[in-house]
Amino acid sequence: MKILILGIGNILFGDEGIGPHMVHYLEKKYRFESNEHSVDLVDGGTLAQRLIPIITDYDHVLIIDCVTTDDGEVGDVYFFDFNDAPACVTWQGSAHEVEMLQTLQMIQMFGDLPPVKIVGVVPYVIGEDSTFSLTDEVLIASKTMEKAIIDHLAGLGVEAKQICSPSLQEVAKETFIREVR
Repeated sequence: MKILILGIGNILFGDEGIGPHMVHYLEKKYRFESNEHSVDLVDGGTLAQRLIPIITDYDHVLIIDCVTTDDGEVGDVYFFDFNDAPACVTWQGSAHEVEMLQTLQMIQMFGDLPPVKIVGVVPYVIGEDSTFSLTDEVLIASKTMEKAIIDHLAGLGVEAKQICSPSLQEVAKETFIREVR
């Protein structure tokens, strides 16, 4: 099975870039091994519909992004199946969040959507100022997100072998210059 870990978000707006930052962090921290499966990590940024050919090429997709919820607090983490999203998830956040929802719905409409899991965190939303830094709440939440991702992969038969101990905040400062293999 081909597994895609897809980081979605705008790295110019702090917590909104958690998806790409986490993908780069996981790529730097772990080596993913399985006798049966392959794992690819992709920084999808804010590409949305341009990701359709990539998403449809996989058998299982795990999306890392920020989410908006009715009563969520900054740093709250949600892990759910795209087809069974909690009622509190509103999909009314940033432009990239809405575009990604529409992209997944479009793929689903054509019958090409593989099983999709979403690991999302409620971000602190900033206004006009850009920053690559993540808030303390999201940095703390990233540990829960990481555990959910690693546990989910283990359930699929993929072992995550730690190869170093990077800081997510330091990785976030370099996301704009890194490429994921």
